[in-house]
Amino acid sequence: MISTESVATTATSRARRSILVVEDEQDLADLICFNLDREGYNCRHAAGGDVALKSIEEDRPDLILMDRMLPGLSGDEVVRRLKKDDATSSIPIVVLSAKDDESDQLVGFALGADDYVTKPCSIKVLIARVNAILRRFENAPEEDDVLSAGPIRLLPDRHQLFANGEQVDVTAMEFRIIKALMMARGRVMNRSQLIDAALGTGVAVTDRTIDVHITALRKKLGMASGWIQTVRGVGYTFRQPR
Repeated sequence: MISTESVATTATSRARRSILVVEDEQDLADLICFNLDREGYNCRHAAGGDVALKSIEEDRPDLILMDRMLPGLSGDEVVRRLKKDDATSSIPIVVLSAKDDESDQLVGFALGADDYVTKPCSIKVLIARVNAILRRFENAPEEDDVLSAGPIRLLPDRHQLFANGEQVDVTAMEFRIIKALMMARGRVMNRSQLIDAALGTGVAVTDRTIDVHITALRKKLGMASGWIQTVRGVGYTFRQPR
């Protein structure tokens, strides 16, 4: 369940961006859509994976809230298909799931989710995550500079990451984290700074969120993973491994 405290509406200050809620629990979907509509979004609902894919094909949403455990086609499979399709790969996806183990979150992020919210969850926190992700996508600056160090190259304008000459598929959040670390040029960034870089300021998440993303990044970087180094008791830095 998600707590039912009300959320103040900001509809007058926000264009009605569309959000697709993919959730098989009707009561929960109704609660989420009710609060998103009050917040100024145009919310619609799909109760299963196949229905969600058809809905997205007919009318592409600005963001998707995706339950993992769905009848028929699973949420994981829907995310995988969307992220592999160039026409839908840039749609931000927030996974909403009762599966709260670190391994479950890593699976979600590995599939391409931009955020992972575990049930039970405050509706205020959920909407804060939605707001933050949409702000990031809307305010992302155009950049042409290539960041390069050792075996790793980052192309911000193309949203591409390469390690040892091979392209690495990363989520939007993982991309922002490694970009922030590379731009720090050897300086240590604490978890709060990385949260601000990845999620925006004023978003309440645990430090563990960053640790989960760093773990996923290191796995994807393979032999180049040593460039992301842990500074115990402080945070992380990006520098040549010794």
